[in-house]
Amino acid sequence: MSQSLASDAPTDPLATLRPAPGLRVLVTGGTSGIGLAVTEVLEAAGARVHVCGTDAGRLEAFLAARPGRSATRCDVSDEADVAALMSQVQSTLGGLDVLVNNAGIAGPTAPVEQVSLPDWSRTLEVDLTGAFLCARDAAPMLRASAGSIVNISSVAGRLGYALRAPYNAAKFGLRGLTESLARELGPEGVRVNSVLPGFVDSDRLNRTTQARADATGADFEQVEQVLLAKTSLRTKVSEEEVALLVAYLVSPAARTISGQSLSICGNVEYL
Repeated sequence: MSQSLASDAPTDPLATLRPAPGLRVLVTGGTSGIGLAVTEVLEAAGARVHVCGTDAGRLEAFLAARPGRSATRCDVSDEADVAALMSQVQSTLGGLDVLVNNAGIAGPTAPVEQVSLPDWSRTLEVDLTGAFLCARDAAPMLRASAGSIVNISSVAGRLGYALRAPYNAAKFGLRGLTESLARELGPEGVRVNSVLPGFVDSDRLNRTTQARADATGADFEQVEQVLLAKTSLRTKVSEEEVALLVAYLVSPAARTISGQSLSICGNVEYL
């Protein structure tokens, strides 16, 4: 379903804020967290969403709760897995209009001299190489539909983050990948953007907050308050708020937005 750049002005401009019904979407890591929120928001707008994940139990629960939906078990860092995923997307959806590269892991929380090479490599493989592989293999379908890509980066993709070197490097890398692909695919009508969430109110943030507390010898509550003090609005971001920004970026209203990294973070000032 092509989102053409050439279109007549709508009778109701606000209607362009809604993704087109029937939009064919792939959300990686779409069974939990931000990915699940994106899936639910886009489905509510009438999109046909295929998800992937690595946890068989979550995939089974996802499909049980959504009869008729489609999902694939896939490690996005595995080239063969991604090739099989794209084949299933083509078969199930008949093409692709939107790729949301959301799959990722937190990686270690530790001083750099304590970060092992396997931990460093695994974080970059999932968080950055996975997005590259999915974008590479989805590109033919997206070129055909003049579709779009949204990469889920992080505020750690614009600010240095002590004790989180692998994650920090991967999320900065996603911004570079975004700008590169936007230039490469733009002449064929494919838009590429990234979203940079701040402190997302989620189980994952609780885990990383606890890991930082453990690494620094502080209490969980102390670490949480320090995090919020770094944010101008002194607030966390909800998963649904991130999903709504993604929905905007794949809507007709965003038809000329490409190559951008948009923060949704309450203005995190430093990490």
